[in-house]
Amino acid sequence: MMKADQQHVLIIGFVWPEPNSSAAGKRMLELIHLFKDQGWEVTFASSAAETEHMSDLEDIGVDQVSIKMNSSTFDQFVRELNPSTVLFDRFVIEEQFGWRVAEQCPDALQILDTEDLHFLRRARKKAHKENQPCTNKDLLSSKDAKREIASIFRSDLSLIISEAEMDLLQNVFDVDRSLLQYVPFLLDPMTENEKNGLPDFSDRKDFVTIGNFRHSPNMDAVRYLKKKIWPLIRKELPDACLHIYGSYITQEAEQMHNPEEGFLVKGRAEDAKQVVASAKVLLAPLRFGAGLKGKLVEAMQCGTPSVTTSMGAEGMVGDTDNRAGTIADHPEEFAAAARNLYSDEKAWHEAQENGFSILKDKFVEPDFDQQLIEEINKLQKNLQEHRTQNFIGQMLRHHTAESTKYMGRWIEAKNQNM
Repeated sequence: MMKADQQHVLIIGFVWPEPNSSAAGKRMLELIHLFKDQGWEVTFASSAAETEHMSDLEDIGVDQVSIKMNSSTFDQFVRELNPSTVLFDRFVIEEQFGWRVAEQCPDALQILDTEDLHFLRRARKKAHKENQPCTNKDLLSSKDAKREIASIFRSDLSLIISEAEMDLLQNVFDVDRSLLQYVPFLLDPMTENEKNGLPDFSDRKDFVTIGNFRHSPNMDAVRYLKKKIWPLIRKELPDACLHIYGSYITQEAEQMHNPEEGFLVKGRAEDAKQVVASAKVLLAPLRFGAGLKGKLVEAMQCGTPSVTTSMGAEGMVGDTDNRAGTIADHPEEFAAAARNLYSDEKAWHEAQENGFSILKDKFVEPDFDQQLIEEINKLQKNLQEHRTQNFIGQMLRHHTAESTKYMGRWIEAKNQNM
């Protein structure tokens, strides 16, 4: 890949990246490595508390800086750093720091990494709790949508991880395509040696599910497996077990652990790919959520067929004949699909090969990393014209900056007087 012009990218993180804890952490590391591969200087700043599982970014040549929210110390920091590009990790970070960046570094390109559309996930969660479908009307009336869409308009470019979310933003919320960049997971191609080195059907056993327990769609999926799906699977496959892995295990999840039922809650996996590659089938009965599901991508990389829902597969498959497993939305169908993949070696191998094809066709060959770098360079050369054409963004920047600025300064003054 050709090197682009030297730049300094400031990433303001919602949390410090934990690639072994969540798909969001892995994606952030992918973006950091992409920028570093261009020869760009990268600084990662966050107001979050450091954790034992966070990446040591300094090991890969990235400066780590702790910053404060609602503090003018950030103004001095960003002004002296003078980055050419600032990437906000989720819309709440753009809300907090975007106006300060615009004030201190008006010529810096502002990029929003949405991770996934938070308002979509929250609306779907609410609809699920109420046992109702989530409609476009629900989304258009959502307060969360108003906040997140406003953040997208204020930003010069927003990174969108799912094709389904690209369509939603353009066709339901009328966001211009020039403000959006489709950037799914940035994966390296799998070699034949890597594929051949994976355990085969006869070398694997049991089922697996994996996901950060703090992420509500994952916790809901574990409950769903426990109450509705796993008993149906276990009834026909009494010797099989389900291994449940995830970071930040909750007390509720621990209490579901039951060896007699083959329902094994194990917490954080030391090597996520190893445990996924050891299983015959990955189960992901996700009933709400947004974005791309990292666990399904990881399963394909491990050659592990999966059973998931329409929600889980969103943005992942292009047609009904090329799936890395089975899509099922009802407990009985889900359990039957899981049992079939577990027992039918031919169906299992076909799903595995489909998974390899999906990785190649949807994540590797389109060269999304180079497309992003080219878009960043193009926007920086024509930034003022780009912003002039985005009148809604200008308007929102003006009014949001005024309101957020004074709220932030009021909080700062209040904190100083305490």
